[in-house]
Amino acid sequence: MFKSLYTLLLILLAHQVLGQKTVRVYFDQKQFYNAEIGNYTELYFQFVGHTVKYQATENGLQGTLGVNISIFSKDSLMIKDGYRLDTPIFKDSIIEDFYDLRRYALQPGKYDLKLTLFDAHSDADDVSFETALYIDEYDQTISISDIEIAEFAKKSNVESPFNKSGYEIIPRLSNYYPQELSIIPIYFEVYNTHLMDDSIFGLKQTLIDSESKSEVIGFTHLVKYAKTEVIPVFNTLDISNLPSGSYELKYTILTTGLKELSVNSYQFDRSNNIEREVDPSQIILDPNFQASLSKDSVGFYLESLIPISKPAEVRNILKVSKTKDEENMRKLIQAFWTKTTPNNPYEGWMKYKEQVQLVERIYRNNFQEGFETDRGRVYLQYGAPTNIITKEVSSTEYPYEIWQYNKIEKFSNKRFVFYNPDLTNNAYRLLHSDMIGELKNPSWPQMLSKRNTPNGSIDNPNDALQNSFGNQSNDFFRQY
Repeated sequence: MFKSLYTLLLILLAHQVLGQKTVRVYFDQKQFYNAEIGNYTELYFQFVGHTVKYQATENGLQGTLGVNISIFSKDSLMIKDGYRLDTPIFKDSIIEDFYDLRRYALQPGKYDLKLTLFDAHSDADDVSFETALYIDEYDQTISISDIEIAEFAKKSNVESPFNKSGYEIIPRLSNYYPQELSIIPIYFEVYNTHLMDDSIFGLKQTLIDSESKSEVIGFTHLVKYAKTEVIPVFNTLDISNLPSGSYELKYTILTTGLKELSVNSYQFDRSNNIEREVDPSQIILDPNFQASLSKDSVGFYLESLIPISKPAEVRNILKVSKTKDEENMRKLIQAFWTKTTPNNPYEGWMKYKEQVQLVERIYRNNFQEGFETDRGRVYLQYGAPTNIITKEVSSTEYPYEIWQYNKIEKFSNKRFVFYNPDLTNNAYRLLHSDMIGELKNPSWPQMLSKRNTPNGSIDNPNDALQNSFGNQSNDFFRQY
């Protein structure tokens, strides 16, 4: 069984109503199995504490919510649950989020869930929300439950809605992990391995980089278990050294012959200011990459990857380039394209190589390779511009080019202004761009005409700019 992550992380009606804060809640759903009650769903609620209206009690501040849950199968009402939820008692006006959990036994199939929520002490409107629930068949099926992530977990035998298999688990409803979080506590259950012919089985953990579709080294583990009806699994994933990116954490049941019987996964996003450094000595060189790079050009082509590389990749490229190790340089180029275009690394590399050669012919100068120039870097990073306006001769302005892109990723109509204040060597520099992350220079018109234009003021660096015959850069820039 493979089930894509079912995570519903929603903020319900976060606006203001009649001067009152509308209650906000995060919601998620997971499925498990119990031999006594069968398949069941767990509904998790994380209420945003500061959106609830509180009243003073003898011990502190407390709020009261009304919760109504209805679950339908087609047009038939299967479950109707309405209850009062008192918030924890908060002291000293320190308000925190609080949680609730509900369990409902359901037969396999598709259901519609409707949630209605109101604050008993507030005049704000009720909150209503609807979503779909999907229940799989776990009875007599070798399978892995949904993967539950804990915000907080500890061993506990105290009776509580949050207790499961000897653990108290407060669920985490967000799948985003900032740098401050270094551990992911994980809980899931393995069902019906007693139906296997083998007396033992393997439970394999793998972490997949969602961008490259490749396994992340250091996160693959295989643990052996004796077969039985239900096995609760609780462990932690150390992500302290995991770089920023999107990932899929997979768990797979394997027979002793390594046959896959069941798979389930959890997808998450990580933000971290580190990047993995590739060790080229661990890579087996593809003959195609070997043949595509002559001995005297391998260093050039390795450094040509810098315009499309992340900071950690650039550091690795420069480190390997300094060694002058031809084989490792080839391997690093191959590793880069294996990650960048995993379906066909060689084809991706050859297409980029053609662009590098084009940039070298057009933009190189006496002291820079084509990919080292600003125009070459922009071309390789964003592709060919939609339009180029070139003005090499002007009575008032330095030679310049304005590049316009109809589309760069999710951005529309982005422009770049390059100019050549040295008037020689084809050494155009980036002067201004309205693309996110690029050089933004509000005084670019003044700098472009600096030969005969005095400086402007701090408030308006272009206020001394004079209209002159042939001075058309502003018009060109704004025509798109």
